[in-house]
Amino acid sequence: MTEKSLYERLGGAFAIAAVVDHFSNQLVVNPIVGQESENPALREWHSNNLARLPGLKFMRTLWVCNVAGGPFQYTATKPGSTPLGLEAAHRDLKISPAQFDEVAAELGRTLDLFKVAKQETEEVLAAFAAHKGEVTAGFSAERAREPVHS
Repeated sequence: MTEKSLYERLGGAFAIAAVVDHFSNQLVVNPIVGQESENPALREWHSNNLARLPGLKFMRTLWVCNVAGGPFQYTATKPGSTPLGLEAAHRDLKISPAQFDEVAAELGRTLDLFKVAKQETEEVLAAFAAHKGEVTAGFSAERAREPVHS
């Protein structure tokens, strides 16, 4: 008997889409990364680009299905350095490591709300964390360009 994929253990595309839907809505109102964020790019996106949110939810669902071993293929609208790379799509948002961690925490809270088992939650969060460097690349590049004050 073969072990089930993370995709199967999460309940498939419909269960993943439900989690992504809730998670995405929570990000909009999250005080650290949403409409009230200190990050002007995140504040702008979550205030003035909400017409794009349904498409973003679709893309996030495909991405999770793909990284979880499901039958769906994620194709980036702004390809990164790898097929699942996220740096190009997030570069202009200049997401800091702390903001990334808050998004991960929001994902964890959503997984808890949906009563996702501990092992699967850990696997989803690990898959998400594996892309931290890509998502925060714009912030890191900006910091590297800032003059050093002594």
